[in-house]
Amino acid sequence: MPHCIPSPTRRPLRVVLPIVCLVMLASCASGPPGGPGRGAEGGRGPATRPVLPADTGRDGPEANPPPDLHQVPDAQPRLEAVRPGGPNKPYEVLGRAYTPLAGDPPLVERGLASWYGRKFHGRPTASGEVYNMYAMTAAHKTMPLPSYARVRNPANGREVVLRVNDRGPFHPGRVIDLSYTAALKLGVLGGVAKVEVERITYDAIRTGAWRVPPAADAGEAIPVGAPTLRADARPGQMPPPAAADDPIAEIARRSAALVVVGGTGAPNQTDGAGAAAAMRQPLPSETTAPARAAALAAPGFWLQLGAFSRRDGAVGFQQRVATEAGWLAPLMAIFTERSLHRLQAGPYASRADAQGAADRLRDALQLVPAIVERR
Repeated sequence: MPHCIPSPTRRPLRVVLPIVCLVMLASCASGPPGGPGRGAEGGRGPATRPVLPADTGRDGPEANPPPDLHQVPDAQPRLEAVRPGGPNKPYEVLGRAYTPLAGDPPLVERGLASWYGRKFHGRPTASGEVYNMYAMTAAHKTMPLPSYARVRNPANGREVVLRVNDRGPFHPGRVIDLSYTAALKLGVLGGVAKVEVERITYDAIRTGAWRVPPAADAGEAIPVGAPTLRADARPGQMPPPAAADDPIAEIARRSAALVVVGGTGAPNQTDGAGAAAAMRQPLPSETTAPARAAALAAPGFWLQLGAFSRRDGAVGFQQRVATEAGWLAPLMAIFTERSLHRLQAGPYASRADAQGAADRLRDALQLVPAIVERR
């Protein structure tokens, strides 16, 4: 009686056929190749997109990102007027309240960085600017908008300088949301990563100290510490102190002829008048005085708003001017020279720019500053 013995090839066929089908399906799903891929740091299609944590809600780069993104230069810090209202007012997200920083405080944070890609590319940011995932930008919960920040990846020693123009991230433990290019340059495209974030202060931008450690001080400077900052200036109408051909937020464009004094000379007659007017103003409590920051007096034209024998007089007047003329806040500093504490704003690239700012102050605060040229 014959036995039904399975053919030696029957069982293997049952195994091989599904495998062949799976291979064919995988080939269809992968689609046509998109050129040489860069893995997690510059993939050109779904097969090479970075693997992101499931809770980020972000997605990867576009199908054809620009080449050589790792060569995109860092943001170049420049003085910009803080945007008024909306993005710099207290707000609430997911039941938690946030209060954006006022004045020019230093800020150093350590925590997790995430990044956002094409899902938000081309959409408005909290500042009203359009998000460009290929620019060197970032989002932060409380830095004034706009701001500049230095971000370091301690795992590989890389660091970048970014322009902060958006709000976020709002996941616990995360301190900054990076653009796609910033994440690529830091080597964190694989997901969240530990970073160090340092806000670049107005003082550091004005003096250039953000580039190199400061040399011996020409005077002591105090960054503005106003309770609020308003910007009623339009960007792009005046060159920044460090580069006269690069536009920054408008500080002033109209003219007013004022007394010219030497930057390190003795006070002139307008100093006493300015100081007397300032002393009549109520002073804030010592607890509201801003922290000290040493800075060089950069060359250029400065507005001297007053000269005071007591530092608290200069600090109090600085607070008042910052509150009533927030557009000037990033430019103000107190310099201690020859036993006098001089409240000055600048530097301006030309005497005409300084005169325009002085005219604007005269209209707004009935204040007549002197123009000081530092060399």
